[in-house]
Amino acid sequence: MIIIKKLIIATVLLIAPFYTISSYAQDKKLLVEPGVSLTLAKHRRAVISDLQYKLDLDIPADKTTGIEASEAISFVLKSVNEPLQLDLKRNANDVHEMQVNNKKIPVKLIEEHLIIAPEYLHTGKNNISLQFTTGDQSLNRNDDYLYALFVPDRARTVFACFDQPDLKATYLLSLSVPTGWKVLANASIADSVQLDQKTKYRFNASDKLSTYLFSFAAGKFTSAKQMIDNKPAEFLYRETDTVKIKLSVDSVFIAHRNAISFLQQWTDIPFPFKKIGFVAIPDFQFGGMEHPGEVQYKASAVFLDGGATKDMIISRSNLLSHETAHMWFGDMVTMEWFNDVWMKEVFANFMADKITEKLMGAETFGLKFLQDHYPAAYGVDRTLGANPIRQDLDNLKDAGSMYGNIIYHKAPIMMRQLELLMGKEKFKEGIREYLKKYAYSNATWNDLIAILSKYTATDLYNWNKVWVNQTGRPVFDYDVSYVANKISKFTISQRPEFGPKRIWPQAFDITLVYRTYRKNIAVNMKTAVMDLKEATGLDKPLYIIFNSNGIGYGLFPVDKNGKDDLFKISDPLQRASLYITAYENMLGSRYFKPEELLTILKGGLALEKDETNLRLLTGYINSIYWEFISPVIRDRLAPELENSLWTAMEQQDKPNNKKVLFRSYQDIYRSKAANSTIYSIWQHQKPPVGVKFTEDDYTSLALTIALKSDTLTHVLKQQEERITNTDRKKRLEFLMPALSLNEQERDQFFASLQDRKNRQKEAWVTTALFYLHHPLRQKTSEKYLAKSLDMVEEIQKTGDIFFPQSWLQAIFGYYQDKQAEAVVDNFLNNHQDYNPKLRAKILQSTDNLLRAQKLVR
Repeated sequence: MIIIKKLIIATVLLIAPFYTISSYAQDKKLLVEPGVSLTLAKHRRAVISDLQYKLDLDIPADKTTGIEASEAISFVLKSVNEPLQLDLKRNANDVHEMQVNNKKIPVKLIEEHLIIAPEYLHTGKNNISLQFTTGDQSLNRNDDYLYALFVPDRARTVFACFDQPDLKATYLLSLSVPTGWKVLANASIADSVQLDQKTKYRFNASDKLSTYLFSFAAGKFTSAKQMIDNKPAEFLYRETDTVKIKLSVDSVFIAHRNAISFLQQWTDIPFPFKKIGFVAIPDFQFGGMEHPGEVQYKASAVFLDGGATKDMIISRSNLLSHETAHMWFGDMVTMEWFNDVWMKEVFANFMADKITEKLMGAETFGLKFLQDHYPAAYGVDRTLGANPIRQDLDNLKDAGSMYGNIIYHKAPIMMRQLELLMGKEKFKEGIREYLKKYAYSNATWNDLIAILSKYTATDLYNWNKVWVNQTGRPVFDYDVSYVANKISKFTISQRPEFGPKRIWPQAFDITLVYRTYRKNIAVNMKTAVMDLKEATGLDKPLYIIFNSNGIGYGLFPVDKNGKDDLFKISDPLQRASLYITAYENMLGSRYFKPEELLTILKGGLALEKDETNLRLLTGYINSIYWEFISPVIRDRLAPELENSLWTAMEQQDKPNNKKVLFRSYQDIYRSKAANSTIYSIWQHQKPPVGVKFTEDDYTSLALTIALKSDTLTHVLKQQEERITNTDRKKRLEFLMPALSLNEQERDQFFASLQDRKNRQKEAWVTTALFYLHHPLRQKTSEKYLAKSLDMVEEIQKTGDIFFPQSWLQAIFGYYQDKQAEAVVDNFLNNHQDYNPKLRAKILQSTDNLLRAQKLVR
């Protein structure tokens, strides 16, 4: 592969004069290359303005038939000194005709760009028109619906455009669709006309949008309409479960209403777009996508039933608030280049958390913030593949690799520390100025820092270096001395987990625990070593809780003198902080060995009463059980752990707590008795006392039974017959081969994933890979690992933004043996010139595998 790559590079270098603007004796820096380079983007931003797209798409009922389309692009050119590059990632023969300023010109499509010679252009207003055929790339065509998803740089796969975030445009869209289909787009419908068996919808002009925010959906949907903030709002969905519809549709409108109200008040800016609309997509690639007027959501995340847990309800609220916050942060004010994509995501998450705080109280907010963000951020930042919040990006074709848990989870932690540093009101004043200054335009992180710096005496540029521009987290240690049972000296220190010396300025609390009271000490740490003078002279505590308010970021110490009191601590946030700290230290080979920590956490199954904490606790138990306990020890521990989970489920009072424990039981059970119990529950559809199951729960049980049984082959077929919803039925049909008892059938399934069309439903693929590579199937699945790594570059090029990471995580998430580690090592050693961002994704996804080599005994 390395030799082939070198040959390709050599060939490109030989023909480079034909693929550069220099062939027109102009600027030699403007290469014609795949994607959109930063150099090209800056040039176009300097010369192009007043941009408008007019698109007309004729969508056939048959998803395999091409979509005939016409397009008109108008824009103003400041100067004409070189050929114009118009982005289009399609075959040249898809473009049937092209006119520039009313003159037909030859179609010259090179390296994903239509090249328009200077003689066809002029300063001032220009017009380009095209007749072309487009297809299913980024249009996500299904049997009776489709949806456009162009983030981050996929608009060019469907129509010709200047596909960069700082060339905002208005869109005039027309869609011809099979009669009976409903449509939703960024703008409202202007009119419609019946044409044979089709209906043509024309939409009003959209607001000014970046190409990645332009979108539409069409198909067999149900429509619900309500008023939000004196504006009509429409919700399209395909859900058929009447209970879910009754319990969810109004809740979705209410959540949007609450979010818009809060954001208008906090930002002091009215809702910034003409239209409010959203659509629930079955098995959508992400949780949601923030297209103004046509926000897309994963249907399973918004349609909940009576069995929904507290965590699921809060997560839905957070998701809807997150996408609504994007209307201000990302859609109204957009990053100039995708290296700052994290800015829109950090503010969306940060504001969604604030909405949660207002609706559910400060205690719920603090706990949820800790649980949602810290484990996910640590999961990347502790790895050798860690990336900084702000990354370099030379070409938009690599923009998808910018996404991940650092920008979604470490960035909100950073922003909360910044708010603490500045004070809430000063922080808010700075953000309001930023939003108003750059409204309907583009901005960079440096633009924001320049504004915020006016509201604080702190040097934010230096603060920014370690938090935003560098990777990793600090490791904290402490030293305490006593004289006559009094603290004589208490110091706390920090050092980087790896990499060069640096200091993370941050605030957190330390709590000294006594028999009848507690003493909190606020720490504002700005140095490598800090003397806690406030602790000097205090009585010797029973034990110390570090990061007791859950705000600090890093690997904190554990005072094991408090382990017997762990589940007696009254504050659920402190318990959560201790759970996270204990697990992270175990991974770092500090304080706990895996079996030891598993035993400690198991003791809290009946005692932990907070539902979200119980989910965190059982998640850690299941992770240790499958990833850091050897198969031999796992077999020894399984019966007792099964019994502990079932007993705790019976002892817990709250139905949702019982359900959390049952799910953990379902994940870890191994015994024949447990298998019989699970099968009986599924067969008779009679859950344990106090637990409520839905169709989705029974489908999950059927999948588990098929995974763990050597004989029960009929459960999936029977479950398929029970399902009435077409979309959910198709999902189960897709998963079946991955759970087949026949190894050859599983081999064929994996081989089929090498064809892009079989990876279209990415959520289905990652679920199937989870079952295919489950520890109980790894003996026959380990042979897929090398090929799976070979496919990552293709996955990145053809899949959506999160797919490379989810692909790798689903495959490598449970491996612990040396053979799997050797596959990863060999791949990385043999691909020294590998895409560095994808290399980082591999290191992130295999970090637990690497740690298992040391931890598993």
